Amino acid sequence: MSLRKLCFFTMLATIVALAAVAKLNRHIQESDAPKPNIQPPVLALAADVPLRYPDPASNDLGSSHLSAGFGARRELFPAVLPVQSKNTKYLAAGKLLVASRDLADPNFAQTVVLLVHYDAQGVLGLILNRRTDVPLSKVLDDIKGAKGRSDPVYVGGPVELPAVFALLKSSAKVEGAEQIFGGVYLISAKPLFEQTISSRPDPGVFHVYLGYAGWTKDQLQKEVDLGAWFIFPADASTVFNSDPDSLWPQMIRKTELKIAQTEPAHRDLSTHAAQSADLSYKR
Repeated sequence: MSLRKLCFFTMLATIVALAAVAKLNRHIQESDAPKPNIQPPVLALAADVPLRYPDPASNDLGSSHLSAGFGARRELFPAVLPVQSKNTKYLAAGKLLVASRDLADPNFAQTVVLLVHYDAQGVLGLILNRRTDVPLSKVLDDIKGAKGRSDPVYVGGPVELPAVFALLKSSAKVEGAEQIFGGVYLISAKPLFEQTISSRPDPGVFHVYLGYAGWTKDQLQKEVDLGAWFIFPADASTVFNSDPDSLWPQMIRKTELKIAQTEPAHRDLSTHAAQSADLSYKR
């Protein structure tokens, strides 16, 4: 190939890549999901805005496209998931969304999101790596069990910031909570929340979130198809990572690993034997 042709194809590939990134960012920015500024009012919440404890049993999640059917049975998806995928068939509660490098929406740039609900009625997730400097005792000053707790609150997403959720890791079944995967449970009803925090759970297995990330099912699938998200299986060590700031860099590096291709298991044995003999002869 001539140098002129090589330069032409290189320039063409660059233009196509830039156009794809621009299309992705435009789609995310024009999305229907509510996107209020996530930076401001965590400090002001306890004093100025009444906190809400959405109860899945009452279908109250504070968002029209998520308010119906939260307690409905989740769809079944393949149990085996590769290290990471961009196939929408793997979307389900208990999966992680890792924002791609091209996702520029400030609400979700460089985020890792745990999906806690996924069905035709809507999708709900909690951002795992937006830890604040605000202690639970300040935000949850109306709950006796939160008094003196210095562990920080997390911003779970840009939707319904006054809404309070918690994730708890427990070896025993937590009655009234929604099991997300393994021993990880979602707590959103106020009585259970108060009961749980009064038992003084260790901060390493108990995180509190204000707000959530919400999509319609079709909307999230389109974002994955456009390359906005990678899908990972979830595990407790990721959900309760003690250094959430390092979470996204670690996860995004996993998406860039190249896995060596292996020989198909069904390869013809006679062909393999012939090639082995040929290699022996050439030595």
